[in-house]
Amino acid sequence: MSALTLGPILFNWTPERRRDFYFRIADEAPVDCVYLGEVVCSKREPSFVDDLPVIAKRLRAAGKQVALSTLALVTTDREMEAIRENCGGDMMIEANDVASIRLLAGARHIAGPFINVFNEATLDFLVRGGAVRVNMPVELSAAAIATLARHNPVETEAMVFGRQPLSISMRCYHARAYGLTKDACQFVCELDPDGLYADQLDGKRLLTVNGTQTMSHGYAALLSELDDLQSAGVTHFRLSPQTTDMVRVAELYRGVLDRRIAAEEALAGLRALVEPTPFVNGYIRGREGMSWSEAAAGAP
Repeated sequence: MSALTLGPILFNWTPERRRDFYFRIADEAPVDCVYLGEVVCSKREPSFVDDLPVIAKRLRAAGKQVALSTLALVTTDREMEAIRENCGGDMMIEANDVASIRLLAGARHIAGPFINVFNEATLDFLVRGGAVRVNMPVELSAAAIATLARHNPVETEAMVFGRQPLSISMRCYHARAYGLTKDACQFVCELDPDGLYADQLDGKRLLTVNGTQTMSHGYAALLSELDDLQSAGVTHFRLSPQTTDMVRVAELYRGVLDRRIAAEEALAGLRALVEPTPFVNGYIRGREGMSWSEAAAGAP
C-alpha cells in the first residue's frame, strides 16, 4: 500500500498551534509518517523544541512513523552542532542539507526534498551513503520522477500537496518586508502563518515568502497524477502542512490512493477547503510551475 506522509511545518506557527495540530494529526489523520523539526530558520526552533518528545510519543502511540527534518541551509557552527546531536538520537533523520548528509554517512536516513536529486548518479550516491528513502525535488516532471523511481532500490517520496518550496536564502525576505533586519527580525514571520504573499506589478499573486524561503503562491494539488506516480514506483506521497483542515486533506488523498474516491471528486473537495488559493501542477507536467491544467494526468 502506498504511504501517505506529512512533511514538517515550514511556517512559524506558535508552539500551542503546533502542538494542537500534531495531536489532532495523531488522533485523526490517515497518514503513515510525520516529519517534525525546523527546516527554514533555526531561530524559530527554541520556541517549540521542548514539545517535540511529547509530540513524537503521541504520534508513535497512534501508530505513525516519526522522522526529524534538518535545516535546508546550515550557516553556523551552532546549527551544525545541533544537527550532530540530533543525528545521535532515536528518531529517523531527514537530511535537507549536504552537511547533514555528510554527518549521516553510513547511517539509515531519509534524503529530504531540499537535496537536489536530478539524476541517477546523485541517487546512487545517496543510497550508498545510507538513504533508505529519497525525496524528489518539486521541480521534476512526472517523466523524470518515473525514471528515478524505477532506478531507485529504496523508497521514493514525492510532494503532492501544499505550497511548493522553491528556494532558500541567507537573507530574510520577511524581515525586510517589515522594515527589519534578519538579526533583529522580532519573529515577524509569525504574523503570516500561511506565508506573506508577493504580487506582480499587475497585482496578481505570484509567490509566497516564508522567512528566508520563497514558495509558490498556489498549492500543488497532485490528485489526478497519483495513479501514474504509483505505477511509476513512487512509494510515499507527501502533504505539506498549510492553514487548512489537513485531516480532511489527508482523507481525500488517502481515498484516491486507495481508489475509493475518484480524483475529480477529491479535487472538488480540496478546492472547497482551500479557496481562494489557486492550484498548480505545472512542474509535474513539464511546464511552468505556476500553471494549472484540469486535463487528465497523461494528457498533453
